[in-house]
Amino acid sequence: MKDGSSHIDTGHMCRRFDRAAQHFESADFVHRQAFAGLMERMSPLVIAPKSILDLGAGTGRSSRALAKAYPRSRVMALDLSAGMLRVARKKRSFLSRTAEVRSDALRLPFQSGSFDLVCANLLLPWIDDLAGCLNEVARVLKKGGVFAFATLGPDSFTEVRRAWSLAGSDVAVRVFPAMHDVGDALMRSGLSDPVLDVDLLTVTYKEKAALYRDLDACAVRNCLSQRRPTLTGKDRLGRFENALFGEASGGSLQLTLEMVFGHAWGSG
Repeated sequence: MKDGSSHIDTGHMCRRFDRAAQHFESADFVHRQAFAGLMERMSPLVIAPKSILDLGAGTGRSSRALAKAYPRSRVMALDLSAGMLRVARKKRSFLSRTAEVRSDALRLPFQSGSFDLVCANLLLPWIDDLAGCLNEVARVLKKGGVFAFATLGPDSFTEVRRAWSLAGSDVAVRVFPAMHDVGDALMRSGLSDPVLDVDLLTVTYKEKAALYRDLDACAVRNCLSQRRPTLTGKDRLGRFENALFGEASGGSLQLTLEMVFGHAWGSG
């Protein structure tokens, strides 16, 4: 994605994830649901990967799950947040076949054709240059290897986007690429036979405090370059909250997430 209004401030994003690392797994419900959907869709594939790359591994929950699902594999957990990787390192067992590396998904520090399986669980929503990221995935993936991912579609956070718009802010939630755009990008990168599908996930909150607590714990705050450089005023925040929770049915806010799942094959 190269829409200027949706560019991520990478430094700001990393600082937020560093601060959130210690409490991330207390509120990573969406990440766990997405990973479960990713693994469910991989289950029909007959693969026995020896080398796995977990892109955007965070605190390593998905890396540990991959190591358990494929016990003969070596798993490389890659993330840009040093804080997240410190937690991941502490959580893995002494005899684990998992290792951590801090790097940018747009510049992977691996030789071409290094991995049998590359997974990206909710990494792509944080990537500006989708084509560049997929080009790197295609490069490090072996011929016949699998790239599996879960990401967000454009119908995600529609309630939050609408509420901020009513509050007078147009740049608060980035626009995520549609499923067919992701599929086209997979093909252009050289990955073959992509299979994608969409599922809707609804997350319900009964109070504002719980919503804000989860957003902070998962570092899901406004990291866009074009965000307002000043603090959100009480009036604007009040208008946002009234717009967001004023439409809540039965006093509960329901946030919609459009989950896009897919996999494709390395063509060498």
